Amino acid sequence: MENSGGIQASLSGRYATALFELARDSKSLPQVEASLATVTQALAESADFKALTSSPLVARGAAKNAVGAVAKVLELDTTTGNFLGVLADNRRLSQLPAIIRAFRDLAARQRGEIAAEVVSAHPLSRTQIDALKAQLRTRTGRDVTVDLSVDPSLLGGLVVKIGSQMIDSSIKTRLNSLAHAMKG
Repeated sequence: MENSGGIQASLSGRYATALFELARDSKSLPQVEASLATVTQALAESADFKALTSSPLVARGAAKNAVGAVAKVLELDTTTGNFLGVLADNRRLSQLPAIIRAFRDLAARQRGEIAAEVVSAHPLSRTQIDALKAQLRTRTGRDVTVDLSVDPSLLGGLVVKIGSQMIDSSIKTRLNSLAHAMKG
């Protein structure tokens, strides 16, 4: 599979590419994707797990033991659990969100899809997500997978990133533009 130079050029991209190739070669790509989705959810929901992955004060051994325990509790597949251990050994747990994004891009590309990061002011319903995917499919001409997150500071609307394109229809941006225009 051809990987874009952009993904491989970054540290997180190199780790994501290594994990992707390992998962693809061992035919465990769906399991690794599911485990990474679980890790993403855990990062969003657990302040302790987020602190573990982002704190430079946690020693390598302690970090490796902690992510090993977390992997068991979250019931992650073996490949992902071992990968988290490697990240802990190399003191790269802080790169985990970027690695997961790059991995998702690689997996989507493998399936012939394009990945979009969508930030909304409020959680989207299944109907809204399906409508958004349909609109993005029409715009890009390809199937789209969406990585959803919520940022209440947007007040309303969406911010959609597809590759290097960004579509910002948030009320926050519109208000900022209006305020800037009023300043002259």
